[in-house]
Amino acid sequence: MKLLVQLARILVGALFVFSGFVKLVDPIGSQFKFEEYFHESVLDMEYLIPYALAFSIVLIISEIVLGIAILVGYKTRATVFSLLGMILVFTFLTWYSAYYNKVTDCGCFGDALKLTPWQSFFKDLVLFVMILLLVFRLGDIKPIVKGKLPMILTFLSFIASLYVTYHVLLHLPVIDFRAYAVGTNIQEGMKYIGDNDPKIHDFYLEDAQSDLAPEILEKEKVLLVLVYDLQKADTNGFKSIKEITEKALKKGYAVYGASASFTDELILAKEKYELSFDFLFCDKTTLKTMIRANPGLMILNKGTIKGKWNWSDVSQIEL
Repeated sequence: MKLLVQLARILVGALFVFSGFVKLVDPIGSQFKFEEYFHESVLDMEYLIPYALAFSIVLIISEIVLGIAILVGYKTRATVFSLLGMILVFTFLTWYSAYYNKVTDCGCFGDALKLTPWQSFFKDLVLFVMILLLVFRLGDIKPIVKGKLPMILTFLSFIASLYVTYHVLLHLPVIDFRAYAVGTNIQEGMKYIGDNDPKIHDFYLEDAQSDLAPEILEKEKVLLVLVYDLQKADTNGFKSIKEITEKALKKGYAVYGASASFTDELILAKEKYELSFDFLFCDKTTLKTMIRANPGLMILNKGTIKGKWNWSDVSQIEL
């Protein structure tokens, strides 16, 4: 039984650390997932949507810190019961999503590993059983070493998680698990492989008449300004974007904006910030997947993504 408890401890700790880490490198992705859960068609808690990012950060850091704490044996009782509380919430949400077919991807492992709703539920069910074993065998969970080292390691995991979160929110995800990672060729990603869905879908850039995406993806020097929602955009970025886009135009780049906002809002923004390019329409979900910045920038060369930047990193772009 003691061996079983230690095995459960290691598996629970490792899974929580892994789950937290793959979300830590992309907390905006978890924010979008919380917003999906809070939507009126799912949990009908739209009043919580403004706090989705805060929920995301708390969840991610909690997963990592509790995972490390159970592995090193720090504050065992508090840690195990905290894990129990979290897994009860997770299990309910994954069951609800699976049973009512509300959220097709729970986001348990970010974009690194996709699970179906029922796979997510059964994964949480197994975790619940293992954590329940830890609850009843608390006495078998000892610190890995005596002294303050378990406390120090747990505290360091908290500090490191805070730092990575701050860095990623200021820039872009440290690791990009999505279909639009740097180096990806969009045309290749849109191709069907056998009977499977393509990695990239719903990629279009429309003006008033037609979809210009096929034409744009054939150009060698393209700079895209991505603004998934103009009303939520950080307007401080448009001054820097104006400067870099004007430089790009002088160096022969084709420059386009891409947004899901209404045309009249985009026209007003173009005039207000004196932007030298036109906006094309693109699906909001696609834009959120392309880049975790609002606004953000992307350089393409014949459809291959050569670089992506948050507006705050405009100075790093080499044209």
